[in-house]
Amino acid sequence: MQDYQISFTVSQTPQEVFDAVKKVADWWRPIEGSSGKAGDEFIYRHGDVHYSRHRITEMVPGQKLVWLTTDSRLNFVAQKEEWNGSKLIFDIAEKDGTTTLTFTQKGLTPALECYGACSGAWGFYVGGSLLALIESGQGRPDK
Repeated sequence: MQDYQISFTVSQTPQEVFDAVKKVADWWRPIEGSSGKAGDEFIYRHGDVHYSRHRITEMVPGQKLVWLTTDSRLNFVAQKEEWNGSKLIFDIAEKDGTTTLTFTQKGLTPALECYGACSGAWGFYVGGSLLALIESGQGRPDK
């Protein structure tokens, strides 16, 4: 099965894109914990609907960030821990003066019950809010 993936291309540098991804609270939602360096852990909560804990397992400045989901509770699906063990991967590549960000949630496939809602949410947060943060300096995170 194909893992969920979304990508976009911007005029900003790979380092600017990398720096924006690290500012999770500016494009996803205020978090508990830290997202600034490899080994950091943070918690994302969306009311009582979504809880997930992430550990930053890889950071290559200007190129790549990887988060491992170590715990999750999705209260809108039967298998509430569907995200456990999934990897959220941000690949950054420069070509011809532009930068492409490709986001993959390894483990989020159409076979999972949350795929529709989760892929739609990533479309908004990565394809909308993170993109806006990169291009304009202002994301659209949940408050």
